Parts: sequence; structure tokens; C-alpha cells
Amino acid sequence: MQFALTDEQRMLQDSVDRFIERDYDFEHRRSLIATDEGFSDTHWKTFADLGWLGVPFSEEQGGYGGGLVEAGLILEAFGRGLVVEPYLWTVVVGGGLLSLAGRDDLLAEVIAGDLHLAFGFAEPQSRFDLADVATRGEKQGSGYRITGHKAVVFNAPSAGRIIVPARTGGAQREAEGISLFVIDPSADGVSVRGYPTVDGLRAAEVELDGVMVGADALLGGEGEGYPLIETTADRATAALCCEAAGVMQTMVASTQDYLKTRNQFGVPLSKFQVLQHRMAELFIHKEQSQSMAYMALVRAGQEDRVARARAASAAKTFVGDKGRIVGQEAIQMHGGMGVTDEMPISHYFKRLTMIDTLFGNADFHRRRFANLSGTARAA
Repeated sequence: MQFALTDEQRMLQDSVDRFIERDYDFEHRRSLIATDEGFSDTHWKTFADLGWLGVPFSEEQGGYGGGLVEAGLILEAFGRGLVVEPYLWTVVVGGGLLSLAGRDDLLAEVIAGDLHLAFGFAEPQSRFDLADVATRGEKQGSGYRITGHKAVVFNAPSAGRIIVPARTGGAQREAEGISLFVIDPSADGVSVRGYPTVDGLRAAEVELDGVMVGADALLGGEGEGYPLIETTADRATAALCCEAAGVMQTMVASTQDYLKTRNQFGVPLSKFQVLQHRMAELFIHKEQSQSMAYMALVRAGQEDRVARARAASAAKTFVGDKGRIVGQEAIQMHGGMGVTDEMPISHYFKRLTMIDTLFGNADFHRRRFANLSGTARAA
């Protein structure tokens, strides 16, 4: 499979790298995650001004005519710089759902940098099953009454709208009967309890106690939300693999630099052959992870559901396994100080660990890939 960046994609990559090098050093990031909001609105406006928020969307939707590959390249660079602004949740996930549902009105606010989004897909009992939805959406006149609990909703404390799946039909774990609703977090009956996550981001528990919404809050058709959820989750998984590849790139480079400057027995650690072999293995892991992430990005746009899902699960499995090795080895080669808050490597390790759990960890996607392979053979 051949994959080469176009000139425009290289320019995009270079512009993000320049921003991180100029405006996003480690101490600045630490200062951001210590604030109540957890990120910079100024940076977010800069993203909008540079066109990064509109990159994945078509010109007809007010975007810049790119796609998921371009969004993945941005997230890969964000992984290298450990950027905390909620690009994944607002643009790739929330914006992706709006785009699939044809809600260009809200999408325009996202592209302009005026609207943050959150996606409450997880519930306390659901683990990684996207179809396990206990939240209910009951028809009330021309609108709906929504009741339920959404767990670990990333970016919810800052979101102007929260997209939630609610069951308007079917049994709790059936794919059929799930509807998507756009909810204003300031509406009556909505409770958002925010908290920081282990990697320095923000999430919340969202309680929905008889929240009334109009028919215009429905994304797509009633009971037809699951295909939108699954497609968006596969695309987000591919984009997350790109971010993980970026995180690994910095971890490997930082560890290599550390071994060159740290001395033992009067010589740099980088002179020890066993550490050279370990670094060579980490280099291979991060290069292969980048290739797998790019493969998933390209195939995420396919109409074939099984082919798209298999590519996403294969990449998430591979990146999860190799990311664990890279993270653990990098920490070990830094020694005890590698787990301290003052060392950047510990923050990269936390983010890499969190990425592994989002939309299913490596073990989950290994099983999913096996089941999908069986489906493909049967077809």
C-alpha cells in the first residue's frame, strides 16, 4: 500500500509543527492543565484562524475540502507536542457526527471556533460496547424527554453542546433503536460534574433527568443513530492512532537524547550496546505504528463497513500493543525520575495509556478484528 503526503499535506504538517515549537513548550502545557478550563481559548481561536478546525470538512459545509487524513496529520503533530485543546472531541468526533447528519448550521460554529462539542457515548455499564445504551428518549408531543447517565464525557465541562445517544426503541444492547440528540448543557435537567483525567484533560459525568428537547435536536432519523456512531468511532480510532504515533515519536526522541546526556561509569548511557538494541526496537515500533495509523486513516473513508472497521481495529490493536512497550521502555530507561511530574516523559506515558482505552483497548479490538474477519469470510 503506497502512501505519500501531498504538498498541501506537508505544508499543513509543517504549520502545526511550527506552532508547537514556537508556542507550546512543556511548561506552557503544564500551566494550561492547571487552569479550571484545562486548555487555552486563545489557542483555539488560532486553530480557527489557521483553518485547522475546518480542515476535515467539505467546502460546501464551510470547510476547507480536506478529510480525515488531514485531521490525522494534525493530531499526529498534536501528539508530538502533547496538545490539550479538544480537537479530537470537537472536530473529529462531534464535527464528524454533525457532518454525517447534515447539520451544517452547528458545523459552521465549530469551524469558526465558536462552539465546543462533547460526545456522551459511554455509560457506567457499557464498557466498550457502543450499542449498550440504557439512556431513554421518550416521545413527548413533537419533542423528546431524555433520561439517563453518561459517564466520562470528554470535554463536557467546556462544551456548548453535548451529543448523546438515547434509546427510542429496541433492547438495551441492540444496535437498532438508538437515536442521537444534541443537548444544551445549560438546559433544565442536565447536570455536568467535571473533573480532570489522568492525562491532564477534562471529562464529566452527565446526568440527564427528564431533559426536554425539540425535534430539531435529533441527529439523523429516529432509531437510526448507530451507523453514525460506529462510523464516527472508527474514524476517531484511526485519528487516535495517529496521535499515539506522534506521542511515541517524541518519547523515542526524548529517550534517545536522555541516554546521550546521562553518564554512568564515565561514559554516556547511549554507548551501552544493550540500550542501543532497545532503542532500535523502539524506533521500529514507532515507525510501524505510524504506518498502521496512516493505513487506518486512508481506509476510514471507505463505504465498506467491514473493511473500514477491520482497518481501524487492526491499527488500534497494533498501536496499543506497541505503545505499551514504547511507554514502559522509555520510562524504564529514564529511571525513577521518569515517573515524576516534572519530567515530560511521564506526561507522554499517561497520554499514551489513556489513548489505549479510548473507543476500546487493544484486547477489545483484537477480538473485534477476529469477529469482523469471520464476517468478511462468510460474505
